[in-house]
Amino acid sequence: MASGEVDDVLFDIMHMEAVKLILSIPNDHGMDSAWNKLERMGYRVGLALVERCTKDSTRYKEELEKMRFLCKDFWSAIFYKNIDNLRTNHQGVYVLQDQQFRFLTSISQSEQYLDQVQPYLALSCGIIRGALSNLGMNCTVTAEVQVLPACKFQVTMQ
Repeated sequence: MASGEVDDVLFDIMHMEAVKLILSIPNDHGMDSAWNKLERMGYRVGLALVERCTKDSTRYKEELEKMRFLCKDFWSAIFYKNIDNLRTNHQGVYVLQDQQFRFLTSISQSEQYLDQVQPYLALSCGIIRGALSNLGMNCTVTAEVQVLPACKFQVTMQ
């Protein structure tokens, strides 16, 4: 196994264990509190990663340019592939589709697990929000899964 492959496996394991750990901590607010902790953790990661990815590039001025950067350069830096589909309604809503989302490929493809995948998407929503925030875009990010391992991220500008 090459060094890069080991790094990828360790990153995937770290992601799964972080979710498992945060879900195991008892709290008064249930799943919302765990989601918020994971999303905030991802936000900080996204802020830092986009710094590294944009250090040698020119400034992106247009909103659509920033989204294209996220879907091509940034996404491939994290997931080693471009996003499969980017759609917009040109009114501040973008939908990013990944048919083989990395953090969901290790989860069973059975429909019985669809209701259990949301915590595994919180970190990724935070990474996207943090990256876009560092690019000057204030937004909210939600994720939806209808069929595993495909995932849709909806980015709504504020």
